[in-house]
Amino acid sequence: MSRLAQTAGLTDIQREILSTVRDFVDKEIIPVATQLEHRDEYPQQIVDGLKELGLFGLMIPEEYGGLGESLLTYALCVEEIARGWMSVSGIINTHFIVAYMLKQHGTQEQKDTFLPRMAAGEVRGAFSMSEPGLGSDVSAITSKGVKDGDEYVLNGQKMWLTNGGTSTLVAVLCRSDEGHPEGTAPHKSMTTFLVEKEPGFGEVRPGLTIPGKIDKMGYKGVDTTELIMDDLRIPANRVLGGVTGRGFYQMMDGVEVGRVNVAARGCGVAQRAFELGVSYAQQRHTFGKAIAQHQAIQFKLAEMATKVEAAHAMMVNAARKKDSGERNDLEAGMAKYLASEYCKEVVEDAFRIHGGYGFSKEYEIERLYREAPMLLIGEGTAEIQKMIIGRRLLEEYRFQG
Repeated sequence: MSRLAQTAGLTDIQREILSTVRDFVDKEIIPVATQLEHRDEYPQQIVDGLKELGLFGLMIPEEYGGLGESLLTYALCVEEIARGWMSVSGIINTHFIVAYMLKQHGTQEQKDTFLPRMAAGEVRGAFSMSEPGLGSDVSAITSKGVKDGDEYVLNGQKMWLTNGGTSTLVAVLCRSDEGHPEGTAPHKSMTTFLVEKEPGFGEVRPGLTIPGKIDKMGYKGVDTTELIMDDLRIPANRVLGGVTGRGFYQMMDGVEVGRVNVAARGCGVAQRAFELGVSYAQQRHTFGKAIAQHQAIQFKLAEMATKVEAAHAMMVNAARKKDSGERNDLEAGMAKYLASEYCKEVVEDAFRIHGGYGFSKEYEIERLYREAPMLLIGEGTAEIQKMIIGRRLLEEYRFQG
């Protein structure tokens, strides 16, 4: 383990899991990540390796065939994986958000049906809130599910699905007015539907189309797609939890897990950028000595390492708060905000240390420089996090006049 970003109070099992994941990252991910990323190639061999390690069942309870580990263990594993290649951490993130939502909110039949196969990696999850006309404004969702006998008919267009093509189970948030009279607050008339589908692109089941991958600046390899529902029929027993109108709360619960994940990804990418920067600074010579001996570079390294430590500490705190069963939207928002901003800054400083070579695709830092911006917007922009943080602070520090 590196000297930076250590976590106190871990069990022997947690340390063993992290050691195994880090070894896998060093041997199986880092050597091939840049090559695969430049080709925008799905990392099937890496995913198969994660499946063999049991990571798709990391947080799924043992009674369903998973490892039953905590959010903290998961977040620390994500940190290690993102250190190797952030796209790989995205592949397991959406899977675990869906598994978490099923564990917390699903009916017993839904848990029995999906969780064992998700733990084995046979069913792969994706979740879908965003639409072409909205981002973080969930209340503006227009996709709709209408009851028709023992089925629901879903119509609408969704956007920015990670694992949109490779997934076989998508948790989709739609409006559902059934049982919710006109004038009901938008967040009280939303339902999460569990949509099963075949992997691939095009029409993956009657009424459901997954167009091709969206071409992105970074975050390549993982498939990011749209989802189009045109009179898609699903059985009523695929309403998450069996009751309509709870989708917003279910999704927000899952997003809190997602924000801890994005914070962990930021920590992992920042760690790798620091490693690359401190290594290059000791190899590159100017004016007769390694640039690491120049005070200006030492100041950069000091700032980078401090940011890595601070982001890691906040991420760990947010994960532990969620594991305790307490509300953690404040801590998750702070961790996601700080880790993503610090990640961008650490990556840029490592890029500057590399000088002109940082602009070359032969150097790993070029890939990190394109990947870091995604963390600034994933699971809510910095502005959204500040809104959440500010509102929660006003709740905690309400003026008593």
